Amino acid sequence: MFGFFFKLGVHHILNLEAFDHIMFITALTAVYSLREWKKVLILATAFTIGHSTTLALATLNIIYVPSALIEVLIAVTIFLTGLANLFKLREDFDPRLHWIKYFIAMFFGLIHGLGFSNYLKYMLGMQNHIVIPLFAFNIGLEIGQLVVIIIVLLVNLLFLNKLHIKQREWNLVLSGAAMGMALLLIVERMPALYGA
Repeated sequence: MFGFFFKLGVHHILNLEAFDHIMFITALTAVYSLREWKKVLILATAFTIGHSTTLALATLNIIYVPSALIEVLIAVTIFLTGLANLFKLREDFDPRLHWIKYFIAMFFGLIHGLGFSNYLKYMLGMQNHIVIPLFAFNIGLEIGQLVVIIIVLLVNLLFLNKLHIKQREWNLVLSGAAMGMALLLIVERMPALYGA
């Protein structure tokens, strides 16, 4: 049972149907170089704490948020993460503000966890024992997330160090692309909020 739900968690992040979660992790990682991997790891951990919390609470039916609202909010988190990246481009950016990003990542993780929970609840069906599947699914999500982070950091390394693109321009490309795609998702998902 552990292996099944672990693979399910990995697959849920790494398949193209989860591209909104991949876009969020990409936007979160966009402003970092490979040598800043510790900062990214702390951000990923903060995001994990958030999504693990709501994933557990929603899967156990302790909280409920309509899936149409969750889907819109996930797109909003992508847009806001890209927007926050643009502030890091400013030369007067205070590095101490980076700590605020950890709390934001945790908060956004709460929203994403609600999105994961709908999928997990569907896969659990009528099972009575959900602690091990929940734990395994979470670990799988984390591994999938780390794969995305590693890929983004390696792509950043390629463009920044090998192709000599300036970090400012590369950040604009990744963050701008994430924001544009997020806006499309928001427009696409908004009608579901009103039952259209």
